[in-house]
Amino acid sequence: MSQSTFYDGTKLLSLMDINGNKPEIYMVESNRNDGKTTFFNKFAFNQFKKKKKKFVILVRFGYELNEIEDRFFKDIRALFFPFFEMTSKGIVNGKFRELFVHPNDQEELEESCGYAIAINDADLVKKYSHFFSDAELILFDEFQSENNKYCSDEIRKFQSIHKSLARGRGKQVRYLPVIMMSNSVSLLNPYYTAFGINKKVNSKTKFLRLKGLVFERHYNEDASKASLESGFIQAFEDDEYTKYSTENVYLNDNTAFIEKVDGQSTYVCTIKYNNKEYAIRSYDDLGIVYCDDRVDKSVKNKICVTTADHNVNYVMLKNSDMFLFRLRYFFNKGCFRFKDLTCKEAILTMLSY
Repeated sequence: MSQSTFYDGTKLLSLMDINGNKPEIYMVESNRNDGKTTFFNKFAFNQFKKKKKKFVILVRFGYELNEIEDRFFKDIRALFFPFFEMTSKGIVNGKFRELFVHPNDQEELEESCGYAIAINDADLVKKYSHFFSDAELILFDEFQSENNKYCSDEIRKFQSIHKSLARGRGKQVRYLPVIMMSNSVSLLNPYYTAFGINKKVNSKTKFLRLKGLVFERHYNEDASKASLESGFIQAFEDDEYTKYSTENVYLNDNTAFIEKVDGQSTYVCTIKYNNKEYAIRSYDDLGIVYCDDRVDKSVKNKICVTTADHNVNYVMLKNSDMFLFRLRYFFNKGCFRFKDLTCKEAILTMLSY
C-alpha cells in the first residue's frame, strides 16, 4: 500500500459555511483506514508545535481516557514526530487528563499541549471550565458509535462542553473550532439528526455547507481495496460489518427504498409526525417494513414522534424503547421501504437516537 493515497483534510478546513462565514464545526466521515484520524491528529499537534495552540481530545465516556496519550500520539509520532514524547496526568481527581509533550530524553522541557475530557462529564466540565480556557481546538474522533452506544442526552452534553470551553480569556464567547471524524455507520446517529445532515446527504454528496458547519463525505478507494485484499476480510465477504468497514455502505441515497409495495401486510401502528399521521405495516412475505400515509383510524396503537405531536390516545416515543430497538434493527438491515420522502423523514426522525 506504499502508493496508496490517504485522506487530506485541507479542503474541508478551507471551506466557508453556507453564509460565507468561517465555520466552527468541521465534520468528516469515510470508510475505515482512510487516514482521517492521522491527518487531523497531526494537524492538531502541528498547531501546538508551531503556534502553541492547545487542543482538547473529546471522548464519550470516562474510561476512554485511559492511555489517551498513546491513542492520540503513538501513530503520528512514528510517522511524523519521532523526536517527541507525550505523557498525561490526571487532574480533578483523575476525571480529566492533561497532555504534556517534550523532546526525547529532555523531560525538563516538558510543556502542556492540551487536555482530554469525556462528554459524559459535561456537568463537571462546566464546573471546572477554567482549566481549559487556553484550548483553541477540539478533536472528536468516532462521533458515530459503531454499537450505537451514546451518552444519555449526548447532544445537550456536547453543546454544554463547547459552551463551557468557549468562554474565558476575557470573552463571553470565543471562536473554538471542533473537528469531528467518523467512519460511516448510520444516518440515525444523533449528530446528523441534530444538524439535519440525515435529510440532506446522499450517495453523490461530497461536501455540505450548513450554518456554522461544513461536512465532508469521503470514500477512499485505496483503503477499501487494501482491506478487501486481506484474507481475513475475504473470509467475511458477505458480512454486513465488512461492507460497512470497506465500502462506506449505509442508506446512501435520499430516494433509496422509496417504492410502492403490494401484498399481504399486518398493520403495526400509527405514528404522528409534524401533525400528520403515517402508517407502519409489516410485509412478512417480503421481509420488509413499510411506511405510507394510508392510516387505519380504528387501530389504537399510536405513537407521537415529538412532544409537539402529543395528543389524546397517543403514546410518547420515549415510552416505546423496545419497539424502537426492533425498528432500528430493521432499518439498519435495509428492510424499510417508504411511500415518499415525507414518510422517510418521519421514520428517520422517529428512529434517530
